[in-house]
Amino acid sequence: MHLRTKLMILAVGWLALISGLHAWLNVNWAAILNDYRPIQQRKITVAYLPVTCQLTCPVTDYISKYSLSGEEFMPRMFQGFPEMKEALISNRVQAAFIVAPMALALKAQGVPIKVVYLGHRYGSAVVVQKDGPVKTFADMRGRTIAIPSRFSDERLLLFRAMKVFGIKPGEIKMVEMAPPDVSGALAAHAIDAFVMGEPFPSQAEMAGYGRVLFQARDYWPDYMSCILVVRQDLIDTRPDVVQVLVDGIARSGMWLDTSKPHREDAADKVGRLYYNQKPALLRWALTKPMDRVMYSPLAPRKADFDMVRDLMIETGVLNKKLEFSDYTDTRFSDKTSMLTPWRYEPGTASAK
Repeated sequence: MHLRTKLMILAVGWLALISGLHAWLNVNWAAILNDYRPIQQRKITVAYLPVTCQLTCPVTDYISKYSLSGEEFMPRMFQGFPEMKEALISNRVQAAFIVAPMALALKAQGVPIKVVYLGHRYGSAVVVQKDGPVKTFADMRGRTIAIPSRFSDERLLLFRAMKVFGIKPGEIKMVEMAPPDVSGALAAHAIDAFVMGEPFPSQAEMAGYGRVLFQARDYWPDYMSCILVVRQDLIDTRPDVVQVLVDGIARSGMWLDTSKPHREDAADKVGRLYYNQKPALLRWALTKPMDRVMYSPLAPRKADFDMVRDLMIETGVLNKKLEFSDYTDTRFSDKTSMLTPWRYEPGTASAK
């Protein structure tokens, strides 16, 4: 065999090996195989962002893998709400953790979804430059603040604070920015502040360039932001699957609120295996203090959503008065009241 032929064989073999390794490591074969299952046997895909207000999604995924029934759904991470919204509308995902105002706006536009559970309470904050000129919220006049979306509870939180300080809507510039980008923008002085869910306030604090000006609960008691929505066609055809999803999320929230070791375990596994974030960052966000973000009880409440709806109408992002029953289905959350936390301890290989 000639040397050139040997080299060609080696090159082709090396290329095949690299291609095979790439496919094995980077292709989501579970998702591909799931598409070939009969519809009634497919696992649903649940969209989430790498933020702590959606932590129950990956926590449920990794704990349920240790249970007898196995993983309950297929999580899919996004980096921003616009992409997640389009995936939900096109049925590339069947459920998603999105901000409450976006859910109402989508429903008003005719998108067939229902709110079935909350993702958290508290956990959002306004962050400014640590040694910057903003000492109180009144100093934000004439400055720029990043928000995750114009359809976000964080934007509504700002309007609640603005009322307290007598700041007019045009006196603060709000810019939409993907959550993972805000800390870098603050460090680069591209913005004067941001209002986001954890762990991005903690990220700015830990790095030494950010300071929490106020927590969401300071101007919005029982604050909520991210909620779990499910497509109506899934509710109609597979309500049992929706119930399993809601039950798993509810039990994960209870598990997280049970102890500090549980939160530290979640920080480690979610940081490394899902969010691609340093576990130390998530530990900070989840334990300093423990009630910085809470995960139970999270059944949807009419009073909370009525307030969100009214603020949306007042601030010009909703043009119709939706009723609570129009966009929620509380049958699933009603059945979580008797649930208990996951029986799972870090380091074990079983969950019940």
